[in-house]
Amino acid sequence: MIRINLLPHREAKRKQKQTAFTALLALGAVTGVALVLLVGGYNTSRILVQNVRNQVLKNANAELDKKIRKIASLKSEIEALKARQQAVEDLQGDRNQPVYLLDELVRQTPEGVYLKGLKQDGQRVMLNGYAQSQERVAELLRNLSGGSPWLERPDLTEVRAATLAQNKTGRKVVEFTLFVSIKRARQSDDDGKPSAAKAGKTAGGTKS
Repeated sequence: MIRINLLPHREAKRKQKQTAFTALLALGAVTGVALVLLVGGYNTSRILVQNVRNQVLKNANAELDKKIRKIASLKSEIEALKARQQAVEDLQGDRNQPVYLLDELVRQTPEGVYLKGLKQDGQRVMLNGYAQSQERVAELLRNLSGGSPWLERPDLTEVRAATLAQNKTGRKVVEFTLFVSIKRARQSDDDGKPSAAKAGKTAGGTKS
């Protein structure tokens, strides 16, 4: 009977399988490392590209901020220049205010009303005088509130019955005190009404 010893062959087979398994493990590890490196490199490149884009956007935003600051400073300078120009125009218009004020009071004072005094404080004028009746005072208020390009917002503060001392018959009259505001030229323009300067020119042209 012939006996064959298969132990060395089996051992060789086992070693061959172990070697193949180890090689597969090593190949898998190398492949995994390569994939990790590849994905990491790709992600790094994308991050670098995005960082470059972000920097470009930051630079553009910084430039826009500079331009916005310049525009804001220009706007403030323009507003300051407009305020100065308006102040100069107000001063020029205020020089002729007394003339226009007296002329306008003559135009708006109805018959039967006598003004005995006026006092100006800035843009407010206090008027006091006599009227034949309260209806005449009401007519004066209507004229000053709606029909005057130079005067506005009349405020009647006092009205009372009085007797004229120089009148021999002792005729009863109405004594009144009211305040009225003087319009500036720009206020009239903003309201869509004729400006004070235009109104003065028109009045001068009518008289001539």
